[in-house]
This record gives sequence, C-alpha cells and structure tokens, in this order.
Amino acid sequence: MNLALEVLGRRADGYHEIVTVMQGVELSDRVVLEDVASLELRTTAPGVPTDASNLALRAAVILREAAGVDRGVRITLDKRIPVAAGLGGGSADAAAVLLGLNRLWGLRWPIARLTEVAVRLGMDVPFFLRGGVGFATGRGETLDRMRGMALALVLVNPRYASSTAEAYGRLTPAVYTDGTRARAMAAALRAKRVERVARNLYNALEAAVVPVQPEIGRMKAALLAAGALGALMSGSGPTVFGIARSLDHARQIRRRVSHASWECWAVRTLAGPAVRRRNSGPR
Repeated sequence: MNLALEVLGRRADGYHEIVTVMQGVELSDRVVLEDVASLELRTTAPGVPTDASNLALRAAVILREAAGVDRGVRITLDKRIPVAAGLGGGSADAAAVLLGLNRLWGLRWPIARLTEVAVRLGMDVPFFLRGGVGFATGRGETLDRMRGMALALVLVNPRYASSTAEAYGRLTPAVYTDGTRARAMAAALRAKRVERVARNLYNALEAAVVPVQPEIGRMKAALLAAGALGALMSGSGPTVFGIARSLDHARQIRRRVSHASWECWAVRTLAGPAVRRRNSGPR
C-alpha cells in the first residue's frame, strides 16, 4: 500500500514519473510451489485468471527464460488480498514466486538479480522482494529502503475492482507535484509520530478516482467518523485505509465501519519481509 503517492509528470515513454512511500501490511495471500514438469497455476478464487495474464505464472515463465533452465512448477494460489484493489496483491504473489523458485530451482540468485526480472513484471514487484518500507521514484522501480514505524491500520474494500490504467488516464497536470509530500511522509515515519503520519497521507490519484467511484469517498468518511486519525485511498483504489492509534483501536474502528457491502480488516504494518517462506518438507 502507499502512504504517500505523488505524480511529478508524464514521461516521454507515456508512463508517469512518481514518488511514493510504500508500506507492507499483514494481509497476505498464500502461494504454494510444487516441483512438476510443466508450468501450472491453480486457484479457487473466483475471477482470478490462471493463464499467463496472472502475474504469478508470468513470474515463473520469465524467470525460467532468464535463468535458462528447463524446470516446471505448480503454483497454487490462495487469495486473501482482493484483486485489483490498490494493495499490490498480484505483485506480492509474483515476488513470492520469484523468491520461492530461486530456492526450488537452486538458482541462488541475489536479490539484485531477481530485481532485474521483477521490473519486467511490474514497477512495484521489486518492493515486495524485500518489504518493510520503501521510498520509490521513477516509475516506481527505483527503490530505497528506509526506516519506518509500527502502525495499526483499518483496510476497507468495497468488493469491486479498480483499473490502474484508468486511474492514471484521468490525471491532469493540475495534480502534478514535486515530491515534497512524499518526503514529508518519510520524515514523519522517521520521527515515529503516528499523528504526523496521519497528517501527511497523500495520494494524487484519489482526486481523479473519487468522482467516478463515490463509494471511496463514503468509505473514507466512515473511517474518519469512526475515529481514524487519517484516511486515504491506497494506490489506484478502491481500497481505503485508516490510521489507528493501536491495533485495539483499529479493531474498534473496524467494528464501527462494518458494512454488508464492504470487506474490512484490522492489520499491522510489516517491518520485515513482505514474503515469508515456509518449508512443507525436505527438498
């Protein structure tokens, strides 16, 4: 998710130059890798593609080509992160596949080399190879790790997907800024002041998306009314998050904003890796 997201302008290649502070959170999918002859992806989640349009399978395809190996894998994906929700779920899955196959296939590649593959999958995939807190520039691919702080959050999702391309397509030069807000967020995290973090939440995409997705504005208002210190749309939406004083406070807010058409979670931020490996047996 993004604690701050600024757009500096449109690049000659058609993409946008951004500055963003990215933060890992506890909400996660489960990715299981099994050594088989072919490349396969299985999932029970409705609406999730199982062909090469899925980032997890594409990660396996691209890594196999880059490594020049003739190996396969069966990927089983248990989704908990909503699809196209502005939370980077697909990118996290792709990062998990890269890290897992690096081990399963015995490649022994360092993170820097895996990052070269990750960039080909998406600009935020490199962040999930490490996790924690990152200060990203360029298209999001230039990443510096930074000190963060423990935060308790409430995530609210309206149970529908949102398009990143459409969100960026609605941007106008009026929203372009110079990176000051992202740097202010980085300073707030270093100071470890939750109120200061809440005051410096910013997302340039929010103003472009809310007019066509008013539910985002309603979720944000509900979080603030329930006691959140600050609230913001994450990424290109439609998920909105609120800052709480503690995990108990986050749970109280979650109960207050519970709504039949919304999914809500009380979570903590991650200081360590976004991908956590578990071995199911000897290799």
